[in-house]
Amino acid sequence: MVSTSCENQKEVDYYWEKLSEGGEKGQCGWLTDKFGVSWQIVPTILGILMIDKDAKKVTRVTHVMLQMHKLDIEKQKQVYEED
Repeated sequence: MVSTSCENQKEVDYYWEKLSEGGEKGQCGWLTDKFGVSWQIVPTILGILMIDKDAKKVTRVTHVMLQMHKLDIEKQKQVYEED
């Protein structure tokens, strides 16, 4: 298993598409490439959102992430910022 940190959505999109070519797309940013290697394509901001002291924010971000295949930074930020 390999994890790739991405600074922005453009990087997430690029690695998600390139590495999943001939492989299989999964949940929560996970994919398997054509060689059978498992990758998780993760925006670096996710780590920041997930360590917030506000448990409600972390729960919302986690919940929306669990519904995603390719991780979407804007959706994660939106639920994080909800009041």
